[in-house]
Amino acid sequence: MGLTNTSTGAGAVDGGLVLQKNRPEDRVIALAGNPNVGKSTVFNALTGLRQHTGNWPGKTVANAQGQCEHRERGYVLVDLPGTYSLMAHSAEEEVARDFLCFGGADAAVVVCDATCLERNLNLVLQTLELEPRCVVCVNLLDEARKKGIRVDLEGLARRLGVPVVGTAAGRGEGLEELMDAVAELTAAPEAPAPPPVRYLPPIEAAVEQLRPLLETRLAGRLSARWTALRLLDQDAALLERLSETLGWDVRRDEALQKALEGARGVLARSGLGAKELRDCLVSRLVLTAEELCAGVVSCEREERLERDRKLDRLLTSRATGIPLMLLLLAGVFWLTIQGANYPSQLLSAGLFWVQDRLSDLLTALNAPAWLHGALVLGVYRVLAWVVSVMLPPMAIFFPLFTLLEDFGYLPRVAFVLDHAFQKASACGKQALTMAMGFGCNAAGVVGCRIIDSPRERLIAILTNNFVPCNGRFPTLIAIITMFFVGTGAGMGRGVLSALLLTGVILLGVFLTFWVSRLLSGTILKGVPSSFTLELPPYRRPRIGQVIVRSVLDRTLFVLGRAVSVAAPAGLLIWLCANVRVGGGSILDWCTGFLDPFARLLGLDGVILMAFLLGFPANEIVLPIIIMAYLSSGSLLALDDLEALRALLVDNGWTWLTAVCTMLFSLVHWPCSTTCLTIGKETGSAKWTLVSILLPTGIGMLVCFSVATTARLLGLA
Repeated sequence: MGLTNTSTGAGAVDGGLVLQKNRPEDRVIALAGNPNVGKSTVFNALTGLRQHTGNWPGKTVANAQGQCEHRERGYVLVDLPGTYSLMAHSAEEEVARDFLCFGGADAAVVVCDATCLERNLNLVLQTLELEPRCVVCVNLLDEARKKGIRVDLEGLARRLGVPVVGTAAGRGEGLEELMDAVAELTAAPEAPAPPPVRYLPPIEAAVEQLRPLLETRLAGRLSARWTALRLLDQDAALLERLSETLGWDVRRDEALQKALEGARGVLARSGLGAKELRDCLVSRLVLTAEELCAGVVSCEREERLERDRKLDRLLTSRATGIPLMLLLLAGVFWLTIQGANYPSQLLSAGLFWVQDRLSDLLTALNAPAWLHGALVLGVYRVLAWVVSVMLPPMAIFFPLFTLLEDFGYLPRVAFVLDHAFQKASACGKQALTMAMGFGCNAAGVVGCRIIDSPRERLIAILTNNFVPCNGRFPTLIAIITMFFVGTGAGMGRGVLSALLLTGVILLGVFLTFWVSRLLSGTILKGVPSSFTLELPPYRRPRIGQVIVRSVLDRTLFVLGRAVSVAAPAGLLIWLCANVRVGGGSILDWCTGFLDPFARLLGLDGVILMAFLLGFPANEIVLPIIIMAYLSSGSLLALDDLEALRALLVDNGWTWLTAVCTMLFSLVHWPCSTTCLTIGKETGSAKWTLVSILLPTGIGMLVCFSVATTARLLGLA
């Protein structure tokens, strides 16, 4: 669920999947598995950096493929989306199913979690119905050993009728054996014949009525038994894919339609309608998985499992789940605030030292003053400010966030908040996308892909901006420190700052619930959908991997996007501050024009103009305010918060101005990067415009209400 360069980079808007074979004889291997089973770890370990990413055709679900060489034979590994089923309830399930059916895979590898094998076998059984050339990879054996769980791999292989290999991909264990099994399977002249899942007699009778006709028409291109089950299940998406891929329109096949009516009659006489049939199919898969695990999986350390259960009761109960979540959130923010101060100062000093050297260079080259101003005081200074302010907090927040993800806590946050989102007629998965928004709202928008319902996905996209991203934290923290906590040192002040910041964030969360409910009752009416949420086992976070993944894939990637939009913003800001019209700069004219309206919101023209110019990057809002108040031609930074507070107070700031500025920072239009991401994800200019107008309108309403109330009560 994290932000990565594959989920939000250029590859994420790739036109579709084109298999990248080095040689025509290379084998194509589909890599399937539930979420959180280490499938990507297996994929990365086997392919290294020889990877290609993009989107599945017609889907916003990311794909990845990579090259693998084993014993002088080439393999193309295709990493399918993590899914619990192949019954096509979601985009991920549909993509995985379609590739196994029509993608040209020579074999499949299904990755399972050894610590919860029974649940994982559900997908294995479904895959075997579709693709018998299959290797079952029982991963995370190291985690299983720690919990005292033992898996009889040979016994499981006998029961399934296909090769079973144990791995600990994070340690590199078993990967050679896995590829040996894949090589042997793809080289065998005949596919294995795993024993089929046996369903209720009426279902088996209905399947037998359809199977002879399907065997004739499919001609071995697809499992006749599996196709019969899907036709009985009335899988409309599959009918479309059969027509597109095989050139066979099931709905116009009179003989098959007649047989299908007869088969459904058999089911109807047994009381099996569409819903009952689906329930029977699922329950039989679950029971078969249970039977397979009996005698194959044993547990020697029940105390470890009991410890996990106790921890779950603490973190997911209604009484303690939310308070602990809030306490943990406050702790993360406190660590981010306290830890980022000194590195930010050092980075700022270094970058502005470089600025001085650039100034010396341009002076030595006799460059005109306007060129020095535009390039150094405009473009470079804004870049330096964004990097020095943004990088240290992200370098702390993202690793902490990733540690919680690696530990297994974030799915429990979704579980705790699911009830609240259900009340708002939204999807509980929105809790995860909302949490991603703390780091970067654009990342949260991309993360909305995990929500299956288009209506609920759109609600999550439109409301993601109500949680403050990393770019808004510096402004919020500075105002809290200057006007409500004080600038003195001490742990108490740091804790109070973190608590107040948490309170502001909770207001954003409340607005997320309220606006989600509002949208669900108006322009996006509907009822909340159900979904499967896995609570993965608790795992010891892999510190090294977390640092690499969070810093390289998340921190630097988000920073790179911010820098790319901050550069032109720096030039625009310098032009506004230095191009003079009628005795005043463009900035002066704009702030004067906006001032009457801004006063109604508890702000002033300078503050509102700073938010407008800060559209490319929220990090530069406060420096723009300083620049405008000092009538400087370039961004200025005041390292001393006492001096900054004095400047703001001298320019009319009161506690009400501070509160309204914080509220408007919390609730206003998304930054340019987020807007572009919304446009890509929705494919709609209309919904992108709504995503801008909705928070802005609510932010103005909230600020106006607070300012008017305070003035009427004589508090300001």
